[in-house]
Amino acid sequence: MFGVVTSDDYQPVGWVGRYPIHVTTLLLIVHVACMILGCFLVAFGAGSFLDLLAFDSAQVIAGGRLWQIVTYAFVHSPSGLIWFAIEMYMLFTFGREVERFIGRRAFIALYALLLFVPALFLSVWGLWQRAGLAGSTMIHFGVFIAFAAIYPSIEMFLRVQAKWVALILIAAYSLQLFAFHVWSQLAVLWLSVALAVAFVQIRGAGPELEWLREWPARLRSKRSLRVVPQPPVRRVVEPEDIYDSIDPVLDKISKSGIGSLTANERRALDRARNRLLKKSS
Repeated sequence: MFGVVTSDDYQPVGWVGRYPIHVTTLLLIVHVACMILGCFLVAFGAGSFLDLLAFDSAQVIAGGRLWQIVTYAFVHSPSGLIWFAIEMYMLFTFGREVERFIGRRAFIALYALLLFVPALFLSVWGLWQRAGLAGSTMIHFGVFIAFAAIYPSIEMFLRVQAKWVALILIAAYSLQLFAFHVWSQLAVLWLSVALAVAFVQIRGAGPELEWLREWPARLRSKRSLRVVPQPPVRRVVEPEDIYDSIDPVLDKISKSGIGSLTANERRALDRARNRLLKKSS
């Protein structure tokens, strides 16, 4: 839908007739099934069973209920059914694009980090202050942040770019948690954001995040008010043989996929393509 780059590892987990089932689709099915099961448990007066699955740092540390480190993400309250539907739509829309770009195994690793690390962090937090966690909102928000890190310039709601939508949502969510002093949830929010951005950067899938790292330099330049001489214009000398210059890049794509290219290698690939198009015309 959004992306034009497909990972070499974008393979379905299984098939239902002619329709492929990818990791994102499988996760969507599991979460929806858990929501339906939760609705039936509450309807028949067995909603207390969900408390055994939701994360509670006191129960994990003192009671040894280690399964809550995993099961909390699949506890969905029937009272939030509308928001759950929106969350699943976002998982399917943005998770599919992230999986398509970084590949199946990398997407599973990202989802596992967003699932386990916050729960483990709150387990340590619980040594000083009791903390709880239920639902998958933070996990899927992290998936959206990963999408925004990969495609920051994609226009979304009201033609606002994905990077600005992500920053606005992070700020709004942070202010809400700050206003009600929900410090553990605020910490989980920023931890999930950091995990998503760091994972994308480590995978080399977010070269356009240069705009984020350039902010401190821009602020320093505005404060200093120094006159910087214009650097001399350097002409880029293109090699005579296009194929000799681009062969190492093509070899890297065949071995590691196009997502492994650096920003300079992507520009070299675009220059070679343009020169070939000019020659053919």
